[in-house]
Amino acid sequence: MSLDSILTQVTGGVSWQALTLSTILRALVTLVIGIVVVKIIMKLVDRALNRSRALASVRGYIHSAVRILLWALLTVIVLGSLNVPVTSIIAVFSVAGLAVSLALQNTLSNFASGIVIMVSKPFVPGDYVEIDSVGGTVSTVGLVYSMLVTPENKEIYIPNSQLSSATIINYTRLGKRRMEITVSASYDAPTEAVKAALKDAVDQFPQILSDPAPAIWLNAYKDSSIEYLVRVWTTTEDYWDVYYRLMEEVRPAFQRHQVEMPYNHLNVHLMK
Repeated sequence: MSLDSILTQVTGGVSWQALTLSTILRALVTLVIGIVVVKIIMKLVDRALNRSRALASVRGYIHSAVRILLWALLTVIVLGSLNVPVTSIIAVFSVAGLAVSLALQNTLSNFASGIVIMVSKPFVPGDYVEIDSVGGTVSTVGLVYSMLVTPENKEIYIPNSQLSSATIINYTRLGKRRMEITVSASYDAPTEAVKAALKDAVDQFPQILSDPAPAIWLNAYKDSSIEYLVRVWTTTEDYWDVYYRLMEEVRPAFQRHQVEMPYNHLNVHLMK
């Protein structure tokens, strides 16, 4: 089998020996003009991408995607100028693209969601976020997965398709975070004494913000104790350190103010 017959079968019946000089010249002119147009369009695309801060994180991916599409389109146009039936080629690429998209459905969904996340930026690396009750510091924002590092130093990889439909709470974006703790005191302890002890505990931490001001309230009457609510604000970076240290400081503060910390009681009545 000759080379011409092989090429004829590949190109859908077009005989390369039948190509005229004018056809070849027309294809070359089309190719040269197409290359120039592609370069001009890519410069315009790059200029638009450089001006957009929202697209900064996905600039390289958009550049590559546009470049591939333009070169594919130019290839089809040049083949058409050579009288190659491009309909069959487009059909083959369409079927192949459909097969690939079905096989990589989840990956493509994660990829598209990753682009949306990078553009909208609900969080960036370093933010402390809570995603569907899972809290952690954002370590990586990828095209397919994003990674959180929990306070227990666990790495959690979350598919971007789940992130796009999840409820995301970003504690870092506003720079400060509200903290609430509940503390129980004995019924015998005066309310003002308990509040004074809790204020004493709060005053031990300069990391607690003065605006909004700390607040202490009587919250609920329990079976064997009275529950008090302490509400303070800290920066996001100081939140967990202050939380645990404040919990530890409550007991010494109660001891200094002679406030009894209750425990569950069980009354037993003996019947004669």
